[in-house]
Amino acid sequence: MNNATLDTVVHAETPEGIMIELRPAGITSRFYAFLLDWLIRIVIIYAFAMAASAMSGIGTAMMFILLFGLEWLYPVVFELSRWGATPGKRAMGLKVVMDSGLPITPAASFTRNLLRVADFLPLIYGFALASMLIRKDFKRLGDIAAATLVVYQPLPSPKSVLQDIRPLAPAMPLAPRDQAAVIALAARASRMTPERLDELAALAASVSGDTGKAGPQVTQRVLAVAQWLLGRR
Repeated sequence: MNNATLDTVVHAETPEGIMIELRPAGITSRFYAFLLDWLIRIVIIYAFAMAASAMSGIGTAMMFILLFGLEWLYPVVFELSRWGATPGKRAMGLKVVMDSGLPITPAASFTRNLLRVADFLPLIYGFALASMLIRKDFKRLGDIAAATLVVYQPLPSPKSVLQDIRPLAPAMPLAPRDQAAVIALAARASRMTPERLDELAALAASVSGDTGKAGPQVTQRVLAVAQWLLGRR
C-alpha cells in the first residue's frame, strides 16, 4: 500500500524557500467548530432580540443588520485577526491559512466565505461535504477558489530530551547514514513513549558500545552519542 494515500500532511514552501508541514483539518473537527460558532451566533441573536423588542421599528432594522453581519462578516473578522480563526475553530485548535502556510488575506477570506452559498447546495452543505470527502486536503469549494486551507494549529515544540544529556563519543566509526539515523532517533525521542524509545535505542546500541543490551541506561547512552554527533562536545 502506498503510504502517501494515507498521509494527509500537506507540504508548502514559503517565499523564503522554507518547506513547512500543514495538517488539514477533517470533517469532524470542522463540524464541531461550525456548531460552536453557530451556537455563539444564536446566543448573540437571542440577546439582541430581547433588547430590540422594546425598540419597535428601529429594533427590527438593527436586527436585520446584525443578522447580515453575523452571517457574512463574523467569519471574515475573526479569520483576519491574529488568531486566523473564529472562536469555534480556535476551540478545536484550528486556523485558516493560505495554501503557502501564510496568514489568510482579506480577499481570500471574503472569497471563501462568499462561496459558502455554493457549498451549502444542494442541501445542508452537500457540495462542501462531497468536496471534502474526495480531497486529501479536505477543501470545500470556497477553499479551492480562495486557495486556503483549514489546518490544525501547530503544537509547541516539546522540551528536547537531549538538553540534560552529556555528549558521548561513538564506540566505533559511523557512516554518514548511521549518523543520520542516530540523530533522527534523538529528534523524535520526545514524541515517543519510553518503551518505544528504549526499543529503538536497543537497535542502535552498538554506537555506544552496548550491543545486545536494552533499557533506559542504554537509551541515554545512545542519545548521548547523538549529542556528540551534533557537535555538542
